[in-house]
Amino acid sequence: MQYRKLGKNGPIISVIGFGSWAIGGAGWASAWGSQDDDQSIESIRAALDAGVTFYDTAAVYGLGHSEEVLGQALRGDRDRVIIATKCGLVWDESGSVTRSGAYDSVIREAEASLKRLGTDVIDLYQVHWPDSEVPAEETMRAMDKLVQDGKVRYVGVSNYNAEQLRQSLTVRHVDSLQPPYSILRPAAEQELLPFCQANGIGVVAYSPLTSGLLSGNYTYETTFGEDDWRSRNKAHIGEGLRGNVDKAEKLKQVAARFDITLPQLAIAYDLAHPALTSAIVGVRKPSHILGVLPAVDIKLDEATLAEIRAIAAQ
Repeated sequence: MQYRKLGKNGPIISVIGFGSWAIGGAGWASAWGSQDDDQSIESIRAALDAGVTFYDTAAVYGLGHSEEVLGQALRGDRDRVIIATKCGLVWDESGSVTRSGAYDSVIREAEASLKRLGTDVIDLYQVHWPDSEVPAEETMRAMDKLVQDGKVRYVGVSNYNAEQLRQSLTVRHVDSLQPPYSILRPAAEQELLPFCQANGIGVVAYSPLTSGLLSGNYTYETTFGEDDWRSRNKAHIGEGLRGNVDKAEKLKQVAARFDITLPQLAIAYDLAHPALTSAIVGVRKPSHILGVLPAVDIKLDEATLAEIRAIAAQ
């Protein structure tokens, strides 16, 4: 495993992060279908044994269940890991989820996450999605209060654009941004990643395999269950799926020249960008995380990176 510093002020974390969305189980907020908790804990422990120190979850994943499972699995090794969770998505008794960046809501959500995780401090607390009804400055004031009170060590945001980051920086330094970023979804390269580099903000990319499209396992006939959000996503069905499968097949040929798998190529591509601190890999079973770990030692030259971008742009 390799490790990098998260922005100019943050902790040292593994360049591969453990993504905990799927371990929340079935339901709107996880949307990956059912999941066995024992397998989730086995996966977390396997990642820890392999040197993974960065574990990313969110309150809304499984409506709190992902946090509970992660906290249980890491309880005896709390001082060895960086636990990141998120606020900003809240749910009611019926499970209906809405965005909330209000000051009081952020404070309440942190208290609830601390209890579910079974810890007295959150290493990295991130705003899951910006709330268009609440100024970014208000949300960031709440995050800063949590740091002052010793309940949070570092502050991050997810799915923010550059302007929302600028507004947040007027209140306090933002330690990290978590954007979607992959070979098939490279938009962050245009403005977000340079902005983070210029402002000392670490970047932890999510969905580097583009929700499985770069797993190498999809074909034109691939289908998803009704409880899986991909069954309703245009990139994963119909012509969208066909086009992405074609690109994946071409990218497999690039990977073969390096004697690596397509997922390893996808992770190596993300980590090649100088703004990147870590790439978060979604995990349901141990092989999902163990299979991509060799990517940390892969160095892609500029010609190969350009070839990959050309394939993605087709």
